[in-house]
Amino acid sequence: MERLQKVIANSGYTSRRKAEELITSGKVFVNGKKVTELGTKVSYEDIIIINGEVINKDIPKEYYLLNKPRNYICSLKDEKDRKTVVSLIDTPTRIYPVGRLDYDTTGLLILTNDGELANILMHPSNNVEKVYIAKIEGMLTPDEIKEINKGIIIDGIKCHPKGIKIRKKDLDKNTEIVEIKLVEGRNHIVKKLFSAVGHEVIKLKREQYAFLNVKDLASGEYRTLSLKEVKKLYNLKSK
Repeated sequence: MERLQKVIANSGYTSRRKAEELITSGKVFVNGKKVTELGTKVSYEDIIIINGEVINKDIPKEYYLLNKPRNYICSLKDEKDRKTVVSLIDTPTRIYPVGRLDYDTTGLLILTNDGELANILMHPSNNVEKVYIAKIEGMLTPDEIKEINKGIIIDGIKCHPKGIKIRKKDLDKNTEIVEIKLVEGRNHIVKKLFSAVGHEVIKLKREQYAFLNVKDLASGEYRTLSLKEVKKLYNLKSK
């Protein structure tokens, strides 16, 4: 017997956090009975239905590493008919992105139908490090770098970057290429950090996620993760 939200996540239908929202909002039925209590135990023989769809718990897990191009949305579908990242992956399996990159942000994105792994990678307690490369307007001063390193309050919560360094300066265009390491993944967090010290982000790329990078992948290309890589990602879960 397993908790219902874990079984839903393991099915690849969605993340555990989203599964909990579906349960408490009354959209999950087990053997024909609505279940709204978190922690309800079910077996893998039970019939679980969400929004009229029977969850296939036996579907094989798939894991992809994508170098996201610009102007793709991190969603399964979009009401504005914009291109989605899942359309770049050649699979009939229902997969979804782990976290989000903005529409105009490029770089490393993991896609999977493994809700348990997605939860590990996104949960704040696991402190999974991400490296971003930002092209910004203007030049960071030593005081601004110090301010960012000390932590900046963004939307009422302090953000503590794990490191920041200047990679390249363009004095003629008054721009800089800056590397910044973060363990959190709030929406627009990198753009908000630089905006807080007076610099607009012109371009943004996620270069690394934990130990993974996209150096061998052109924009729009992807590859499957190896079993060794998947196990290593699972080991990121805090004890």
